Amino acid sequence: MNPFLSKLIVDVARKKLKKTSDDKPVSKRDIVPLVRILQVEFTHAVKEYIFIILGVFSAGFGLKGFLLPNKFIDGGATGMSLLLEHVTSLQLGVLLVIVNLPFIILAAKTIGTKFAIKSIIAIAMLALVVHFVEYPTVTDDKLLIAVFGGFFLGLGIGMSMRGGSVIDGTEVLAIYLGRKLSLTIGDVLLLINIVIFSVGAYLLSIETALYAILTYMAAAKTVDFVVDGVEEYVGVTIISNKHEELRIMLTTKLQRACTIYAGKGGFGSTGESYDKDIIYTVVTRLELAKLQTEIDKIDRNAFIIMGIVKDLKGGMIKKKPMKDH
Repeated sequence: MNPFLSKLIVDVARKKLKKTSDDKPVSKRDIVPLVRILQVEFTHAVKEYIFIILGVFSAGFGLKGFLLPNKFIDGGATGMSLLLEHVTSLQLGVLLVIVNLPFIILAAKTIGTKFAIKSIIAIAMLALVVHFVEYPTVTDDKLLIAVFGGFFLGLGIGMSMRGGSVIDGTEVLAIYLGRKLSLTIGDVLLLINIVIFSVGAYLLSIETALYAILTYMAAAKTVDFVVDGVEEYVGVTIISNKHEELRIMLTTKLQRACTIYAGKGGFGSTGESYDKDIIYTVVTRLELAKLQTEIDKIDRNAFIIMGIVKDLKGGMIKKKPMKDH
């Protein structure tokens, strides 16, 4: 890490410890663990915001380089905004913020305040990019517009999600309703978009609505490619010598249930097996960035296996949001 940034992090850690140490001298032994935690948080924050910035500019290119000049629409909150632009005098940048605002408020309650704040920043950045950045109009071929407009928009949505935020709030609504109803998140997204495309067919034309479905499919497949799909849960297996610290972090700090397997390590300097607890938990894709940050704070060398879980029943994951402590 850059020496200036390292010194800045050490100074911040020292000030934090002084506030809680009742004017006792702060030793190097006290400050090292906090510095390590702050370094992990800073590194992950930088990486996540790079993903968000790349996602915003990609989505902006999809909108202004393909969809907007040719009066195309998409699904989700972006599709709602594009439809409203056709029937109101408001600019798309303003509509993106207005349409997504209720979903972000819901995200604060469903997923977490930090996630909601990052999403507000991402959506505000997209609104500014759409309003101020000039992109060239790439083509007027309708098929290319639908496919590549959807591709760049989906790439932007996926990159933003990799950064721990959303620029299209309907995914948040789908997660919320999926927890309340006997429907998968994918089913909820499908129902929302059927309504949007039906309104598009009525206000614009059936042909435009059909191309919009193609745009949505291209965007959805691109999101799948980038982040394996917001509608899927992720099963996370963690193998670490610090398994007890990780278990406490999951159950008390993030308030996520986990299962502990009694396992044996099959590799070591002596060639003999040794006892090692294995942790298994399930999170949503939107919560994965937060989990990885917290794991790195405890053990950077933890062996983590992630697998897609299409849907699940029972437990607490559909009922309780991950905490932001």
